[in-house]
Amino acid sequence: MARDEYEELLELRKKVKEQEEKIETLNSQVENLTQAILHKNKKLFGASTEKTPIEGQISLFNEAEASTDSGAIEPTPENIIVSTHKRTPRKKGSKEAVIKDLPRETVECILEGEDSLCPYCATEMASIGKNVVRTEVEFVPPSVKVIEYVQYVYKCPECGTADSSADVIVKAPVPKPVMKRSLASPSTVAEVIYQKYVNGMPLYRQEHDWLQRGFNLSRSTMANWIIRSSNEWLKPMYNLMKKELHNCEIINADETRIQCNKEQGRKPSSQSFMWLYRSGESEDKNIVIFEYTRTRAGKHAQEFLKEFDGFLVTDAYAGYEKVENIIRCLCWSHVRRYFIESIPLDKGKEIPGSKGSEGRAFCDKLFKFERELKTLTPEERLIKRQEKSKPVLEDFWNWLETINPMNNKKLSEAITYAKNQRAYLENFLLDGRIPISNNAAENCIRPFAVGRRGWLFADTPKGAEASAIAYSIVETAKANNLNVFQYLSYLFRLLPNINSAENPQLLEQYLPWSGSLPECCYNKNSKQKNEESA
Repeated sequence: MARDEYEELLELRKKVKEQEEKIETLNSQVENLTQAILHKNKKLFGASTEKTPIEGQISLFNEAEASTDSGAIEPTPENIIVSTHKRTPRKKGSKEAVIKDLPRETVECILEGEDSLCPYCATEMASIGKNVVRTEVEFVPPSVKVIEYVQYVYKCPECGTADSSADVIVKAPVPKPVMKRSLASPSTVAEVIYQKYVNGMPLYRQEHDWLQRGFNLSRSTMANWIIRSSNEWLKPMYNLMKKELHNCEIINADETRIQCNKEQGRKPSSQSFMWLYRSGESEDKNIVIFEYTRTRAGKHAQEFLKEFDGFLVTDAYAGYEKVENIIRCLCWSHVRRYFIESIPLDKGKEIPGSKGSEGRAFCDKLFKFERELKTLTPEERLIKRQEKSKPVLEDFWNWLETINPMNNKKLSEAITYAKNQRAYLENFLLDGRIPISNNAAENCIRPFAVGRRGWLFADTPKGAEASAIAYSIVETAKANNLNVFQYLSYLFRLLPNINSAENPQLLEQYLPWSGSLPECCYNKNSKQKNEESA
């Protein structure tokens, strides 16, 4: 073979090898993209792979399934067997337990007139007994009415006469309004806030709803009500709640995007952020704080938490590194999700024996132990974690060193994530009160994420800040088992009539965890349950 032919052959072999390597790379990319699509479709349309009952963790995409109660009140047969699923109904009396605190009316079905006569001899029949045939829950639609405050003026008939120097005139006291020169009442403002921040109903839909009730209330007016009431009455409460949060020893934190259209110097499509800070579940007070910022920069968390020096439970976002004087703890649910996303699928089903499923199994052991240790004191839990969880962690880290992800991009990401965050992931071993997941924060920020699908964006920074305040009050009220609408109505009736500007300490008795709130502010049975568990 001639030299030039030999060199040409070598060049061809080199090109073939390069093409084979390129094909292998492309095939790997196609497989990774295919798996990503399969996982996305499974999350959206299939059964969730997160079947381990991690407390407090549900999917945003499976609302109906997550809300289904296998012991639902209806139907009532002894056992219902559908395919391979066997469902056990609630115990007898469960229907009555659900409705026992509702107002009750009785519809008596009686015989009158000719119907009460005996069909054979026409004698008046006498009642010999009665029985309850059925019980229904009646929906009473909300209504709107106008209330006029009429102030009476009184004059002393004796003073101001020829023998007296001046007339004595006294006006009857009138409760101060929630907003001056406005049709707003405590209940209407509370309803607008409740519908938007609890039920996720945007203002344009509320506008139609109010019109159906006979009141033409525009969305711009409602937006103004939210901003004014939040800044004037709820913000002082918000500031007190922030102060109390800084006194906690454990805080959960998370953040999510929000679009603000009229942020000065920025495009309407720019992403701003809503931060969530929640008191740890072991704390005496349930506090939830939202904060709006223009960016996701870590300086915002640093500024918010500058007076906090406890344990901070978060995801792996690097911005939290800027927070000083804290011990950072990371979420094992995130590690678990990484491994779940690395499990290869075939026609939407997991392929058995994957490394991703092995990684998930380690995480499941940790969560299983936490469920078993839930009833222990923090001191007892810490001891048991050292006995049970620590060996699992050691096995997990050793196992990671043996794994070769090969072409599985998601598995490589899961391994890298776990290794990089090892120190923070192990910090739950320092204190029995530290949770191993950040689900408490995620569950509090979820209503914001769901509501955002409806209202989409904040129009102005003032509106975004008002939303942060409103969400803080609402979610803290929910965390303390309050009836959100009744609590807001109570605040808007009361706060305009107390001098809290000069005496901020007066507001402490109206905070969501205060034991001095009236019965109407609590959900039925919740106050009794709180007292029993205290």
